[in-house]
Amino acid sequence: MADSSFPRHVAIIMDGNGRWAKKRAMPRALGHKAGGEAVRRAVQAAEDLGLECLTLYAFSSENWKREEDEISDLMNLMRRFIEANLQDMIERKVRLKIIGDYKAFAPDIVEKLEGALERTSGGERTLAVALNYGAQQEIARAARLAAEEGAITPESIEKHLYTADLPPLDLLIRTSGEVRLSNFLLWQSAYAEMLFMDVLWPDFGEEHLRAACEEFAKRERRFGGR
Repeated sequence: MADSSFPRHVAIIMDGNGRWAKKRAMPRALGHKAGGEAVRRAVQAAEDLGLECLTLYAFSSENWKREEDEISDLMNLMRRFIEANLQDMIERKVRLKIIGDYKAFAPDIVEKLEGALERTSGGERTLAVALNYGAQQEIARAARLAAEEGAITPESIEKHLYTADLPPLDLLIRTSGEVRLSNFLLWQSAYAEMLFMDVLWPDFGEEHLRAACEEFAKRERRFGGR
C-alpha cells in the first residue's frame, strides 16, 4: 500500500540501454532487450508502491533518426512486449494508455496496440507509454485544437493534451545520469519534482523506484509559492 506522501503519477525517461550494452561489449539490441525487462520490473514496482499511473518514454518522435537496424530492433521488441505481457496486464487490472502518434507505426503494431488498449480499458491503474511522442508537437497539437474551439488558454490547451485523463504529474525521473528532459512532458512537468539518477535503465529495479518515491516524499512542493 502506498504511503500517502508518495506520488500518484510518476514518469520515467528510460535512458542508458545503449551504454549498458556497450559496457558489456554487447549489441545495442541486447541493451534494449534488458531495458524491456526493466520495464516489467518498474510496472510491478509501481503496483507494489500503489502508484496510480506510471508513464514511460519508450520511443520519441526524434528516435526515427536512429539507424534502421536499431529502429527495427525496437519495433520487434515492442511486438514481443505486447504479446508477452498483455494477459498479465489484464489479470493485474493495469490499463494501457498510449501518448503520441502511435498510428505512424507498422499496421501490425498499431493493431496490437489498439487490441491491448481495448482489452485493458477496465484497468484500475494506468501504464502510459509514450510512443512516437514529442512534447513540443503535443503542445502545438493541443493549441491548434483549442483554437478550433475558441480562446487559447492554459485550461483549453491542457484539455487537449494526451495526458488530460491522467493524474497531474508529480515526479519525473531520468536514468543514466543525463540531466535534460529531451522533449518529454514539458507542459506536464511545469511543477513536477525531478530526479536524475545515475543508474542505467536496464539496471533499474524496485529499489530505485522506491528510493525515488521516498525522496519525493521528503520534498516540500510549493507550486510557485514561498
